[in-house]
Amino acid sequence: MILGAIEAGGTKFVCGIGNENGDIIEKISFPTTTPEETLKLVTDYFKGKQIEALGVGSFGPIDLNQESSTYGFITSTPKKHWKNVNLLGELKKHIDVPMAFDTDVNAAALGELEWGAAKGLDSCIYMTVGTGIGVGAVTEGKLIHGMLHPEMGHILVKRHEDDTYKGNCPFHGDCLEGMASGPAIENRWGQKGVVLSANPQVWELEAYYLAQALVNYILVLSPKKLILGGGVMQQKQLFPIIIENVVNLLNGYIQHENLLVCIDEYIVPPELGDNAGLCGALALAKNKKDKLS
Repeated sequence: MILGAIEAGGTKFVCGIGNENGDIIEKISFPTTTPEETLKLVTDYFKGKQIEALGVGSFGPIDLNQESSTYGFITSTPKKHWKNVNLLGELKKHIDVPMAFDTDVNAAALGELEWGAAKGLDSCIYMTVGTGIGVGAVTEGKLIHGMLHPEMGHILVKRHEDDTYKGNCPFHGDCLEGMASGPAIENRWGQKGVVLSANPQVWELEAYYLAQALVNYILVLSPKKLILGGGVMQQKQLFPIIIENVVNLLNGYIQHENLLVCIDEYIVPPELGDNAGLCGALALAKNKKDKLS
């Protein structure tokens, strides 16, 4: 089965060809500029590729309601030029195969469930911490959808008593993304996180906010694995600090071995690494093709 995959990110679009086993045969990436420029590069890439289905995991918010007149659209994004863009519709003009469409983080969660850190389980959460914060979730083997799709990167968090930063989310100010995304780190400290590795105060504060989010996800969805990816999570020193904060915040309330015995195997980086999103898009395409077979 030859499948196409698109990880449509706010910074770059990654396109690739793979198979039903999650193997990526080839991939290419383009900067996310205007929709016209970016989507032309994407559709040109897939010309003549002979794919059987295409999976698209996109930054959002996006409309996933197939009964909606704006199904397949990127909707209220703050990303310049991309608000109310008919992403799926533009792709369908040029690529005539069955398409599956979901958020980039839902796709990554599915990829990790199929072939990565959550393989063999029926639930997980995938959080990416980078330019923004996005969270995808699988429960009982199914991606979570509802009125829209999960927007767990914008949950409200308790402000640290020593933190005077106002937050940079254009919608909510000091929500999780506003306090803990890559740009929030840079704006708060005046430098990018990559050059602040040796400053423990930076990562103590970052872990404080991310741990609050994970505790909320544990209490609400009870996932069997928590997978943390994205550029900010390349700071490996974050994991033990986050874990310590999660344990302290839960305070023994959840009595499960995942938290009491092997929490370092419960809160983990993506096993698929930087390919989590692209493999997730392959998983979306595989599921779409299977449903039609």
